Amino acid sequence: MTVTLEVSAGVGTIRLDRPPMNALDVATQDRIKELAEEATRREDVRAVVVYGGEKVFAAGADIKEMQNMDHAAMVLRSRSLQDSFSAVARIPKPVVAAVTGYALGGGCELALCADYRIAADNAKLGQPEILLGLIPGAGGTQRLPRLIGPSKAKDLIFTGRMVKADEALAIGLVDRVVPAADVYTEAHAWAARLAQGPAIALRAAKEAVDTGLETDLETGLAVERNWFAGLFATEDRERGMRSFVEEGPGKAKFL
Repeated sequence: MTVTLEVSAGVGTIRLDRPPMNALDVATQDRIKELAEEATRREDVRAVVVYGGEKVFAAGADIKEMQNMDHAAMVLRSRSLQDSFSAVARIPKPVVAAVTGYALGGGCELALCADYRIAADNAKLGQPEILLGLIPGAGGTQRLPRLIGPSKAKDLIFTGRMVKADEALAIGLVDRVVPAADVYTEAHAWAARLAQGPAIALRAAKEAVDTGLETDLETGLAVERNWFAGLFATEDRERGMRSFVEEGPGKAKFL
């Protein structure tokens, strides 16, 4: 399999494994979607790491495969391409991308679907599609400006240039930079900590933030208000408040 899902301590790792560069061909895209949907369904998966291995996250689409596709073929494929990545973005649980080496084109777009990005100090990210006479087609023109702002996104998309880890951190494209050998360990630790948290409240927080970014303030506040009130019907809320009163803050156990 080019992509696998392994579960340990509540953390599901979606691992890309298509040497040498994890090129995202059609089969790999479809497998990402399948496993993202599985991670969504599985109750034993409470947080997710997306990982490409020690050397490379994903260097982009399979250009040799794409070269053979004409306009009609891509009209049929482009929705499935976007859906495969959106399935990761729609996982209603905390998702962290563990970025090593290259995360270019589709690889960068896949990382954008995570809630948090931890990058190796040797990572390089970018959207080089313009150098092929194309634009990003798996969400890059939409998710990248929402994350780093329109002018910085246009710089990367218009020029196709790669940014190193330090610049990626400075512009907000990644959230942490660590030594390459520590990327997966740090990402798994981030996910494992959240996997111990209140699952419904984490789902609510993610949906409220993501929905709010796509709509006006009043609608976003309504989403927040409904989730906030609804959480008062959960056992986790009862457990969390009881623990706070009896033991002090930060000691509640939700598993």
